[in-house]
Amino acid sequence: MNRIGLMCLLALPCLCPLGQVQAATVGDTLSTPAMRSPQAQHAVLLDLARAGERLVAVGERGIVLLSDDNGGSWRQAEVPVSVSLTAVQFADASNGWAVGHAGVVLVSHDGGEHWAVQLDGRRAAQLEVQAARDDLPGATDQDAAAARVQTAERLVSDGPDKPFLALNVVDQQHVVIVGAYGLAFATRDGGRSWQSLVGHIDNPMGAHLYAIARQGERWLIAGEQGYLARSDDGGNTFAALDSPYPGSFFALQISQDGTALAAGLKGNAFISTDFGDSFQPAPAPMPVSFSDAIRTADGQLLLVNQGGALFRTGARPGAPLVPYGKPLGKPVASVVQAADGSLVLAGFTGLTRVSPPSAIASE
Repeated sequence: MNRIGLMCLLALPCLCPLGQVQAATVGDTLSTPAMRSPQAQHAVLLDLARAGERLVAVGERGIVLLSDDNGGSWRQAEVPVSVSLTAVQFADASNGWAVGHAGVVLVSHDGGEHWAVQLDGRRAAQLEVQAARDDLPGATDQDAAAARVQTAERLVSDGPDKPFLALNVVDQQHVVIVGAYGLAFATRDGGRSWQSLVGHIDNPMGAHLYAIARQGERWLIAGEQGYLARSDDGGNTFAALDSPYPGSFFALQISQDGTALAAGLKGNAFISTDFGDSFQPAPAPMPVSFSDAIRTADGQLLLVNQGGALFRTGARPGAPLVPYGKPLGKPVASVVQAADGSLVLAGFTGLTRVSPPSAIASE
């Protein structure tokens, strides 16, 4: 299943009457290492990152793949869990984090060769319960604070079934992760301790949070039903922004000059030159949902949609998106630029390497 498909099914576990059975199954996957497979390169892969010049891909059943030749060949890493991993990012060539289903947070200190669990859904729920209870006595809105405590207590009783969906790694010490039902956590000591950010984000409806980006001390979060929020204090607190459309955002990126891009369902993409105070549409030539956006080595923004089509942003706000090469014709969840300038894409059928803007790809 592609990344958007996974996101659209997020609400199903909490509606299922077999929740206790599902929780037991999730518990098993949290304690079962990922199986090694000779076909792992063709598995469902959901995100890509650079660790120095190495490429790292993550996906279903705890699969982590590594490439030291710009995506030409891949090998599988050792991973202690078999839950699906949804996002990965590195601070440098050695230190990186990956997040995924069951509230799992993994850390690597050797460029992705080995991973250790730093957080899971059980502990995350307990952290949020404690934070909600601690915040209750001094809350200005007692009703909202009490409702947060009740929601957090349900997280504990549900078990580790809530996925994390995105992260931003500032450096070896500071990481912020976001996910389903408005869950958000941060560490400032490399993951030795984690703090809940739920009470610091203006998200009263608990919207799923799908993407996070930053430039310096300013951060943006994007999620379902047009949810957008901004932090001006280094990611400590986030205030909701007026959204330019009511649909979900899956891709969020900031260019070198501070231009912000948010993109989502049915080809909807928007540009902001004032860090979220206002947005201008960036019309797309096809109504296909966007899945990822990156900042390339030249400082520009590049988007990919679920049809495998690549786009550059236009020369000015409000300009149409510009097609980049030819569509791959298959679903794509993530894109990364390799050290040699080539593009590597991950999705439902595994990994594809493209030498832009050529349409010739290798798998």
